[in-house]
Amino acid sequence: MNDLQSILLPGIESKRPIVIAGPCSAETEEQVMDTAKQLAKNGIKIYRAGIWKPRTKPGGFEGIGEIGLPWLQKVKEETGMYVSTEVATAKHVEAALKAGIDILWVGARTSANPFAVQEIADSLKGVDIPVLIKNPVNPDLDLWIGAIERIYNAGIRKLGAIHRGFSSYDKKIYRNLPQWHIPIELHRRLPNMPIICDPSHVGGRRELIASISQQAMDLSFDGLIIESHICPDKAWSDASQQITPDILQFIINKLVIREGVQTTESLADLRLQIDNIDNDLLEMLSKRMRISREIGTFKKEHNMPVLQANRYDEIMQKRVILGESMGMSPEFVTKILEAIHEESVRQQIDVINSK
Repeated sequence: MNDLQSILLPGIESKRPIVIAGPCSAETEEQVMDTAKQLAKNGIKIYRAGIWKPRTKPGGFEGIGEIGLPWLQKVKEETGMYVSTEVATAKHVEAALKAGIDILWVGARTSANPFAVQEIADSLKGVDIPVLIKNPVNPDLDLWIGAIERIYNAGIRKLGAIHRGFSSYDKKIYRNLPQWHIPIELHRRLPNMPIICDPSHVGGRRELIASISQQAMDLSFDGLIIESHICPDKAWSDASQQITPDILQFIINKLVIREGVQTTESLADLRLQIDNIDNDLLEMLSKRMRISREIGTFKKEHNMPVLQANRYDEIMQKRVILGESMGMSPEFVTKILEAIHEESVRQQIDVINSK
């Protein structure tokens, strides 16, 4: 893919971050236009709004549909912004192109399905338009690259990737685990591919957007796609992860962009690694507690006591020796294991005493 072309459109500066912003969903013409005008006033050049929304369960708001496309045309006419939306079928592509949409993206649920991606690719043959491909919901790098290759093989050369995190069964800090090593490996394999981070979907909560955006910039991502709504709390979809245009501008202004080539890791980079490891530790502990609750259910069904002293002593002895071999003091490892065991016992007691 050495012949990839820039996804930047005329009038957009080639500096980080490229910012794409707008509501999760186009809801009403008034909501679309009010949000767009405020974003344009703040200097945003690319507007996003979901016209079709793939939902996990039927019955939810699945997008306003094609009647929202003229609203995006009006955004272009009245603000001068470029407009973008998600497509999941060939029919979506046809309607979006007919409406003059400037940038398309393929969503996470669609990129996980090679048949769906191929259908979109076939409908894009002969078209010259930037197309962005979100990572699949599951952490499968080859599947992500496969989706990119299918669009590339259709003749699209203005290609970019969107990192929106990966789904997980367990409770976690993020809505979707960032697993930064996956987009980093994507960049290693496809060094000419611009990568845009979607902190709205990674975090799932508006208070996480700023920190995730900064992490993306620290990892040299090219841009950000952020959900922004004129009144986030009244949004018809994903209200908790949307921010107002003014908050978005505040976050962008606060970003630290490091463009210099570093020969060694900076303190900020090392701290970022620690932050990521701490998050991984918490997520692993969450998984451990889930298993502890399952054990509690088994003990309840078989009328077994919570505390298994022999098992606990065996764990402590083996883990302390293992931790010491890894350069940690026995006292430190003991304190950590005691705290984990105490929480595991508490969770099992809760399960056994539950009705």
